[in-house]
Amino acid sequence: MLNMKKRKYAKENLKKFQIEECKSVSTPMNQKEKFSKKEGRALINLVKPDDRDPYYLDRGNYAQRTLAGTTVYLVNPDKKNDLRIITLAIPNFFLSSTQDQQSYLQRFSENILEASFNSEFEEINRVLFGGEERQQQCEQRQQQEGVIVEISKEQIRQLSRRAKSSSRKTISSEDEPFNLRSHNPIYSNNFGKFFEITPEKNPQLGTWISCSVLWISTKLLNNDLLFLCSQILGALLLPHFNSKAIVILVIDEGEASIEFVGIREQQQEEEIREVRKYRAELSEDDIFVIPAAYPFVVNATSNLNFLAFGVNAENNQRNFLAGDKDNVVSQIQRQVKELAFPAGSARDVEKLIKNKKKSYFADAQPQQKKGGRKGRKGPLSTE
Repeated sequence: MLNMKKRKYAKENLKKFQIEECKSVSTPMNQKEKFSKKEGRALINLVKPDDRDPYYLDRGNYAQRTLAGTTVYLVNPDKKNDLRIITLAIPNFFLSSTQDQQSYLQRFSENILEASFNSEFEEINRVLFGGEERQQQCEQRQQQEGVIVEISKEQIRQLSRRAKSSSRKTISSEDEPFNLRSHNPIYSNNFGKFFEITPEKNPQLGTWISCSVLWISTKLLNNDLLFLCSQILGALLLPHFNSKAIVILVIDEGEASIEFVGIREQQQEEEIREVRKYRAELSEDDIFVIPAAYPFVVNATSNLNFLAFGVNAENNQRNFLAGDKDNVVSQIQRQVKELAFPAGSARDVEKLIKNKKKSYFADAQPQQKKGGRKGRKGPLSTE
């Protein structure tokens, strides 16, 4: 489907993506990450050398960035409800040690640790890493919990002190959560909406490139882009492609049929480069990867919300291939259209494009063929 280089690149980027469920607290980790809350209410703590900033991620389309090297831990303050978050993360380093994850301090030489803490290694090992006896006693619990551990109500109360709510309009620090739908959509009609958040409009994005949303919401960070999108039943996100971004798409709610087209890998140099269609039926929590420059569409087979991360998205352009506005085909000169589409005149091509009065979103069923059938969920198919 993809050549080996693209396969490897997509696989490496997928490692940065994860969905986490938490009923308690995650252990401290050192990372650069983009959090988007999926369900529940989250208490996030950002630890600095001289301070700690606690914030609540409230229900709604709130997101939180953490800068590279920030120590962060996440708490679910409500034991009655699961907390679900979606993150795009660079590999984490953990401060504490569990069965599933070693502390980054644990890999330093014994003499380095002794010099750093002015203590015997046995004491350092006992206090920070648990020691052999404690590790054996906790092995069963740690295997079950990994980097997520359970805490008491009193511990939650202590951790919640000074925490600010993301729904408050008074907070404005660059480290604080922000609402992905705080501005008007850049694309909108009765089938869907597409929001875009930029550093100019949201200073807390800092070095983020841009952020887009589609009845959804999208955000870009450094070289990464995040979408949060919603479509009504029967809505079609029109064919388009991203010039640079690899899209990692996650279904939040509902079901969708996705199609994209790409070049089939050539087995021999003399083979004709065959364009193939790839199609998949997706439902909640399914993940789908769309390579850069591959045109694709999203057909909402129910009311749909999805989140998408765009990786390597710096200077990315979104190019629509259908619709009345922002259609890249419309910008091609008539003389070139005559040469590129010899079966029809340039006038015919322009007339065909103008037949679609909607832009960005449209009815997935052609006017001539109302009805159709709902696709069944299944593996990726090709044609």
